[in-house]
Order: sequence, then structure tokens, then C-alpha cells
Amino acid sequence: MHLAVAWKTEASWLRLTTFAAALLSATMAPIILRWGIISTGGIVAQTLSRTSASIPRRERNVDDIEHKVVAVGSRNGAVDKAKEFIKKYADGDENIKACGTYEEVYANSDVDVIYIGTPHTLHYDNSLDAIKAGKHVLCEKPVTSNAAELKALLAAAKEHGVFFMEAMWTRFQPLSLAIIDLLASGELGKPVVVNADLSVDFNLENLPKTHRILDPVLGGGAILDLGPYPLVWAIMSLFEYPTNQHTLPSKITGSIVKTALTGVDANTAFTLNFDKLGAQAVLSCSTNAPMLQGDNPGAVIRCERGIIRVAAPIYLPKSYKVSIFGTGPGERHKVVREEEKVFDYIGKGMHFQADEVARCVREGRKESALWTHEKSLLEITVFDEVRKQGGYALPPGVERVV
Repeated sequence: MHLAVAWKTEASWLRLTTFAAALLSATMAPIILRWGIISTGGIVAQTLSRTSASIPRRERNVDDIEHKVVAVGSRNGAVDKAKEFIKKYADGDENIKACGTYEEVYANSDVDVIYIGTPHTLHYDNSLDAIKAGKHVLCEKPVTSNAAELKALLAAAKEHGVFFMEAMWTRFQPLSLAIIDLLASGELGKPVVVNADLSVDFNLENLPKTHRILDPVLGGGAILDLGPYPLVWAIMSLFEYPTNQHTLPSKITGSIVKTALTGVDANTAFTLNFDKLGAQAVLSCSTNAPMLQGDNPGAVIRCERGIIRVAAPIYLPKSYKVSIFGTGPGERHKVVREEEKVFDYIGKGMHFQADEVARCVREGRKESALWTHEKSLLEITVFDEVRKQGGYALPPGVERVV
């Protein structure tokens, strides 16, 4: 799948857009996973790639999976928006059903999996509707507004026997898998400090207050929109580290600076202590600061015997550098070897998570072994605590389960 993302604002890849493009450009393969896409507006109109070419199966390391979009849903009877979406992003494929409601997509017997790319605070209702219709679900991050909502969705998914996963696409990219393997090898010793940041200058003063970044009704702010990306590096590096044995953070500390425009968080910093490892993650996200670029690493994983510097942007890094310390006398902090790993694959990396969904559905699994329900629960529990400490509460009624 070749995703060429043309983003108008630098963070617009966070939603439905690029993943939908990945699905729409999938290659032919023996097993077909049929997708329904929920939502066509907002960011999709701004950022979805206008063109994308198929990726040969050999370049995806996949020879038994095909993804096919069979239905696209818009809400409130706006079937013309769905038709426009198909015209722009699927070459007007007449085999894709344009639906004026989400319910039409849920009820479509040709749909196997629903991809949900609506605003954060709609994820619970949309996911629950899809689950009750007996559809498998891939839901954008953050998967829900709070941990209570997620627990309710997981219970519903279990009751209805469907697959459910948060779309944490970074976890499935080849670079991420390579770093997890490197850490697990023990060559660098255990990780002790992880630093990661994702900041985007949204030019807040010139955004309408109904924009998803500013509107608290939509879960606006940095922590829910950008926070999953620095946090996923802490989860991969520390929570998943073998000797941590999936032990939860012993302490979560958060600090928030709100924007006076709407009261959502503009700048958020949070730390996670992993006492079992003797390690800490120091993470941050902002909606009013420029994104790290060039030689600035988006994430740094400091280990006992080396340092991993992950290239920005941390949602889609294509390279990392490893500095390895010596083990001889006087070489404890001396760099004796450096290596750079570069990953060159077609597309923007969305197809890796799509293939994971296909494998899980094919094998009858209800959750991914790579991005488990437990990890999504950890993520949203961290966000709940950080928002609580920072005094950022969503408006009454927005959270469907509390």
C-alpha cells in the first residue's frame, strides 16, 4: 500500500485519513478482508492522499492478504460526502457502497471490519454500535475518552465475539519491531530513561474553537490527540521490556498548561516510573510548539550500555542511531561503536497494522498480541490520571461511561 500523505496541518495524519488511504490502495491477495470506513469529513477532506499506488505483496512481506473497502459512511444522511470521498480517494470505484449513515455501514453484510476515524469522544458510541452489529473493529487512538469506556467496549467485544484493536500504527512498523528486538537482546543492558516528545504548532489563535484540537466536546488538546505517540515509546521500551514482566507503572505524574482559548491542554508533560526496572519515562506533547525535525531525535532510549536515538517524527520514524558503550576499564560511558539503521519501505506505514488485523481475524483471535487490550488500557489510564492531575475534565455528558 502506497500512502502519500499531503497534510495541510502537520498532525493531520493522526486520524482516519492516511489509514483510509492505505486501505483504498491495498493489493490483490488470496484472502480478502472487507472494510467499512466510518467518517468522511473534517481531516479526511484536508489530508487524505489523492493518489496511492498498490504495493506488491513481496514488498509488504505478505502473500495471503488483500484489503478491500466495500462501504464508506457519512453521517446525517450526507451520502454525497461519501460519494465524494470514494470519487477522490478510490478513483470513483462503483463497487464501494456510499452510505449516508454509519448504521448502513454497520448493517452491510459484506463488511467484515469497521475502521473508526471519528473524533475522540465519538469512539465509544461508534465502536459499540459496530460491535453490536457483529463487526470487528479497528478504532483510532485514543480508543476512548476514559478507561471506563474502554472496559465497557472490551466487555461488549467479548460478549459479541469480535476482534477489537486500537489503531496504534507505530507499534507495527518495522523500525519499532527492530528496536524492541534490540532491547530484548540485552546488548545494551536494560533501559533506564526514555524521553519522547511530539509537538505540533497548530497556530491555535487562528483555529475555530470548534476545531478538534480546541473543542473540549471533541476531546481537544495535546494529551489525547498527540499523547499516544510519546507514550507508545515508553510502552514499547519499558512496559514491554522482558524483565518488567508487564508490570504497570508504579507512579504517574502529570502537569498541564491549558490554553485560555477553550481550556484544553496546550502543553502537557508526564512521567511514568517503572520500579521493577528502576526506570522512568519522561514524555511531553504540545499543540503550540514546532515539531522536532532534522537531526533532532523524537525519542531517546537510554540504556545501561548504550543509547538509541529514534529519528523524528516519532509516529513514523524511518531511522535510528545506536551508540554502544565500552565494557572495559574506563569505558563505561565511552562510545566505542555507533550504528545507524535506515528503513526504506513504500508508503507511510499504515498497512502494517491493517495486515495485523487481517491475520488476527483470519486466525480467530480477538485481540492483537502486539498491541493488546492491556496496553490500550494502560494508555488511557495514564491519560485519565494526567488529566485529573492537570485539572482538565471533559464537559458533562461527553464521557459515556464514568
